[in-house]
Amino acid sequence: MKFGQQLQQSLIKDYYWHYIAYDELKNALKKPFINGKSGEREPWTDDDEANFIQMLEAELDKVYTFQKLKSQEIISRIKASEGEVKHVLERQEQQGASDSETDSDLENDFDLLEQDLSDIIADVHDLAKFTQLNYTGFQKIIKKHDKQTELILRPSFATRLKAKPFFQDNYDAFIVKLSKLYDLVRTRGHPVKGDSSAGGAQQNFVRQTTKYWVHPDNITELKLIILKHLPVLVFNANKEFEEKDSAISSIYYDNPETWELYMGRLKKTEGAEAIRLRWYGGMENETIFVERKTHREDWTGEKSVKARFTLKEKNVNAFLAGKMTVEEAFAKMRKEGKKSIKEIEDLEQLAREIQYRVVTRKLVPVCRSFYHRTAFQLPGDARVRISLDTELTMTREDNMDGKQRSGKNWRRMDIGIDWPFSQLPPEDVELFPYAVLEVKLQTQAGQEPPQWVRDLTSSHLVEAVPKFSKFIHGCATMFPSKIDLLPFWMPQMDVDIRKPITHRFGIERPANTASYSTSDVDDEDDDSEIEFGQATGKSTPYTEGSVDGDDEQTRRLKAARRALDEHHRAQEADDRENGHAAPGNSLDEEERVAARPVDNDEYLYDSDYEDDEHENELEEARRSGSWHYYPLLAKHHAIVASDAIVKLFHKVPTSTALPQNGSIGGVNPQGGQVQVKRFKAPPGKRIHVPVRVEPKVYFATERTFLSWLEFSIIIGSIAAALLNFGDNVSLASAWAFTFVACAALVYSVVIYWLRVQMIRKRRATVSRYYDKYGTTGLCIGLFIATAITFIFRIKENGWAQKTTLVHQ
Repeated sequence: MKFGQQLQQSLIKDYYWHYIAYDELKNALKKPFINGKSGEREPWTDDDEANFIQMLEAELDKVYTFQKLKSQEIISRIKASEGEVKHVLERQEQQGASDSETDSDLENDFDLLEQDLSDIIADVHDLAKFTQLNYTGFQKIIKKHDKQTELILRPSFATRLKAKPFFQDNYDAFIVKLSKLYDLVRTRGHPVKGDSSAGGAQQNFVRQTTKYWVHPDNITELKLIILKHLPVLVFNANKEFEEKDSAISSIYYDNPETWELYMGRLKKTEGAEAIRLRWYGGMENETIFVERKTHREDWTGEKSVKARFTLKEKNVNAFLAGKMTVEEAFAKMRKEGKKSIKEIEDLEQLAREIQYRVVTRKLVPVCRSFYHRTAFQLPGDARVRISLDTELTMTREDNMDGKQRSGKNWRRMDIGIDWPFSQLPPEDVELFPYAVLEVKLQTQAGQEPPQWVRDLTSSHLVEAVPKFSKFIHGCATMFPSKIDLLPFWMPQMDVDIRKPITHRFGIERPANTASYSTSDVDDEDDDSEIEFGQATGKSTPYTEGSVDGDDEQTRRLKAARRALDEHHRAQEADDRENGHAAPGNSLDEEERVAARPVDNDEYLYDSDYEDDEHENELEEARRSGSWHYYPLLAKHHAIVASDAIVKLFHKVPTSTALPQNGSIGGVNPQGGQVQVKRFKAPPGKRIHVPVRVEPKVYFATERTFLSWLEFSIIIGSIAAALLNFGDNVSLASAWAFTFVACAALVYSVVIYWLRVQMIRKRRATVSRYYDKYGTTGLCIGLFIATAITFIFRIKENGWAQKTTLVHQ
C-alpha cells in the first residue's frame, strides 16, 4: 500500500487539519507534461524548489505547533488528574468506615476518574500515532523529492527537523505517570505492595517465557494497552523518571575460536550455557550482575534457569582472570550477614563455576546488547511479567580483526548508553529494527493465562518469534565471517511484520465520551465504507467513530468523507493505470507459505543445504586440482539431471490449488501473481531450524531396528530349517528365504545408521524418517520366496507323475 493511502486510512478525525498535506506536496513535485502524458515533464526550476521548500516549512511548522500544544495539554490533564486522584484518596482516608451512601459517592468518583484517565490514555495513543505518521510522511516526501528533482534536500531538511523535533518526544514519562494513577484508581486506592527491585532480591528465575517482535509503529499502543492491566514496574518510586533508569546493558562472553556457547544456545543442547555481565542505568553504576543461563530439555524434568550474583565493577577484571578468589569476592557479604549462610554458599558455588568456565574455556567479551526496558508487573507478584525492550542495539566487544575494542578490560569504554552510538563505525553496531516483547508466566499446572494476555499475544500488534535470543542474533550479525550456522529468524528480517487488524483489540475511549474509539468501526456507516474497510483491514478516517446529529460540523465531516472516498477511487484508478495496483491486506510471505498445503519435499527453511555444500566441495576440488574433482563433477551432473526429471513430474497436474488470500487459482484478483517466497540462507551459510530431540526418539529408532532384526532372524530360522530337513525343493526355498533375511538385515542396519545420524544432526526433514520402500520390498521378497517354493514343488510333483506313467 502506498503511503498516501495509508495516511488517509489512518487519519484521526479530531486531528484532520493538522496532518502533513502529503498529497499536496506530492502534487507540487509533479510538473506539467510538455507534449501530453507520453512526453517529458517540464524541468524543475529554482523557483519550484523555493516554493516547495516554503510549503514544506509551512507543513513542518503546522505539525510541530500542534504536537507541542497537544503534548502540553496532555501534561496539564495528567497534573489535573493527579490532583483529583489525590483529593479522592484523601476523602477516602478521612471517611474511613462510612455509610453506604458515601461509599457509593466514592465509587462514582473512582469510575469518573477511570474514564478520565482512559480518555487521556487514548489521547497519548492518538498523539503517538499522529507523530509517527507525520514523521514517516516527511521522510517519504523528501525521498520522493530527491529522486524526482535530483536535488538533495535530505541533509538540510534533517537540520530543520532537529530544530523542530516533534518526533523526539518520549512518551515513556507519560506512560509511567498514567500507569501509577490508573493503578491507584483501578485498585480503589489499594495498590498491590511488594518488592519491585530488579536486583539482588531475585536470584533465580524459573519462568515460561514467550518472545515477540513489535513493529515501531505499535510500541506506544502496546504499552498503553498493557498498563491498563499491569502497572509499570518502577524500581525507585521516590525519584522522577529518567530515560537512563530503563537502560539495560549486557556483555556476552564466548570463545571466538570455537563459539561453543553460541552453538550450544543456538542448537538448544542439554546444559547449554550463556554467560553475561549486566548492569542497569549508566556506566557509572558500580553494581554488576554476573549471570549464567542454563538450558534444560523438557525430558529432563527440569526447567531452564537463570542464576546470578553481584560484583563491584572494580573487581570484575580480577575475578574473571582468576586473580580474585571467590572467598575474597564474598567476604563483605559474609561480614554484613544480610543473607543466610545457605544462600551465600549457593552464590559462591555459582561464582566458582562461572569463574572456572571463563578461565578454562578462554571466554572473552564478544558482543554487547543495549536497550530500554519497560517492565509491567504487580510488585512482588511474578505470575505475569511483561517486558518490552525498545531501541535494541548490538555492538562488538571483541579484539579481533586487529582492533582493540575492549582491550584487556571486560567491556569497551568508548560507549555508554548514548544510543544510537553514532560514534562507532557501521561494522561495530547493529540497530535492531523491532522492539522485543517478553511474556513471562508462572502458572500452576493446567492453569490458563489471563484472557487479556491471550488476546494481546494473538493480536496484530505482535509477531511471535519463539526462542529469539539477543546473544544469538548479535553474534550472527556481528561476525558474519566467523559464524556459518544462523538462527531461523535471520531470513525473516526483511519481511514486514505489520499485519491487518483481525479483531477488535486496542485502545478505546470510554463509551460515554463524545470522541471515537481508536480501533472500532462505526456500525452506522454505509455498505460501501464498510466494504472498503474490510478490504483493507483498516478503518477509514471517518469510520472509526460515529458522527451524530445533523449540525454544521456533521455535514462538513460527511462532505470531507465523500471527498476522501473520491480521492481513494481516483488514486486506485491511477495506480491500476500505472500498473501499481495495491495488493490490499494480503498475507505476508510467512503466512502465505504457512497457508499452503504441506509438501514433504519443501520446507520454509533449508537446514541442510546439501546442494550448496556439494557445490562448495566441487569448487574446492577444482581449485586444488584434486583427483576427486571428476567424480564430484559426474555426481553434480547426475544431481542436475535427476532434479530436472523430478521437476517434469511435479509439473503434472495432480490437484487443484486452493485460492490463497482471496485469490483464484493463485492469482491476485487485483492483478499480479501471488508470490510465495521460500527463504534461503546466504551463500556459504546454513539456517538452523530448532528441532526438539528427546530420548524416546532414539528409543523408537532402536525399537524399529530390533523389530527388523527379529523379523530377519525368524526368516533366517525358516531358511535353516528348510536347508537341514528338506529335500531338493526345500533347498531352493532355503536359498530364497536366506537371501530375503540377509537383505532385510543389511537394509535395517543401513536405515538405522542413517536415522541416527539425522537425529544427531537434528535435521528437520520429516520425509526421510518415513520408510517408503523397506516394507514394500520385504513383502515382495517374501512373495517371491514363497512363489519359488510353490513353483518347484509343483514341478517336482509333475515330474513324479510323469515318471510313474513311464514305468507303468
